Amino acid sequence: MTPHAPLADPAAGAAVKAADRAHVFHSWSAQDLIDPLAVAGAEGAYFWDYDGNRYLDFTSGLVYTNIGYQHPVVVAAIQEQAGRLATFAPAFAIEARSEAARLIAERTPGDLDKIFFTNGGAEAVENAIRMARLHTGRTKVLSAYRSYHGATSAAINLTGDPRRWPSDSGSAGVVHFWTPFLYRSPFHSTTEAEECARALQHLEDTLAFEGPGTVAAIILETIPGTAGIMTPPPGYLAGVREICDRYGIVFVLDEVMAGFGRTGKWFAADHFDVVPDLMTFAKGVNSGYVPLGGVAISAEIAATFATRPYPGGLTYSGHPLACAAAVATIHVMEDEKVVENAARIGETVLGPGLRELAERHPSVGEVRGVGAFWALELVRDRETREPLVPYNPSAEANAPMAAFGAAAKKNGLWPFINMNRTHAVPACNITEEEARAGLAALDAALSVADEHTR
Repeated sequence: MTPHAPLADPAAGAAVKAADRAHVFHSWSAQDLIDPLAVAGAEGAYFWDYDGNRYLDFTSGLVYTNIGYQHPVVVAAIQEQAGRLATFAPAFAIEARSEAARLIAERTPGDLDKIFFTNGGAEAVENAIRMARLHTGRTKVLSAYRSYHGATSAAINLTGDPRRWPSDSGSAGVVHFWTPFLYRSPFHSTTEAEECARALQHLEDTLAFEGPGTVAAIILETIPGTAGIMTPPPGYLAGVREICDRYGIVFVLDEVMAGFGRTGKWFAADHFDVVPDLMTFAKGVNSGYVPLGGVAISAEIAATFATRPYPGGLTYSGHPLACAAAVATIHVMEDEKVVENAARIGETVLGPGLRELAERHPSVGEVRGVGAFWALELVRDRETREPLVPYNPSAEANAPMAAFGAAAKKNGLWPFINMNRTHAVPACNITEEEARAGLAALDAALSVADEHTR
């Protein structure tokens, strides 16, 4: 898809910005310290502002526009559904809802054949944890320190990163633990095999001291997203599955970011031949065109609520417009081989290209990822692995990453930045030419990051 040439209209952009600053309250932000870009339009892997600047989006929105912006098939499906049945309550059987559930269930691993729809990923996590607690009659949930699960009540307590801190109640029944990450191993491992074994032993030890009979669920991002795209070592997820089976603990995989083609498989779990008891999804299920998320539920857990009411629901659960967008998106992904494209681009362009950048830029400590899901760990010193900026940096301490981000944008690339990392997470249907353009812009921006190494 060739994006329309941006048409400059600074006056219109100024009006949009003024209305935003007067009335919109932005998430995760000190309101007086931000300067949101006024976006005029988007198409495919690109978006543009009112000044005529076009950006290759290496963030996919918030890692959700897996088929890019404004795909005509999905836009048409939303328009058609709006003309036929724009909305209807969730207690009824609606064609778009039923078909979306069927298509999702066909692609989830194992017997995850029942679909509970939500409006997004955080609500999916909330309901998955509620299901696990009701199914087991237990309260505690274990989750990883390096994780993000959403901003609602249970989800933010499950989250490991600093966004949890202001809202952590300390009484939510959540216990955090360390998961494998060899580059910054908490277990002093030197190989992936050691890291896997020691991480599993750490989990066993944590359970032993918490009391396995008190734990309802262990929730993991199959491949952590915002926390750094750390692909688990071979055997780790299978080991967690075995531990859960041994103690009667529900295994929940969060595929909100990693699902629907992002890793070059329909779900990241497919890389590891692991089937969880519950799987959360959102984002790529319909490329975020209309908010939608959900929980894919195993037969055993679904049976818990066969004659016992499930005490949860949402006014807009399975909204017809969102489900119609999901149906169209899944068909587009099949017809246009989007999942296969993500796998190919990762293997032949993004992976090799990012590793080549690492060879030339001392600021790149590690490259890791799969499909259209990559991270570059930026460091001050490759030998000590000191991060380019500290964990949860202040604005002043974050200056090197801010300079890197400004350089990327100057070169027409909108980067995904979190602490000392930049992620390469473009649309899963990005072309080879577009991916190489993104790598070239990263090359230039990394030269700025290099200035802060020693």
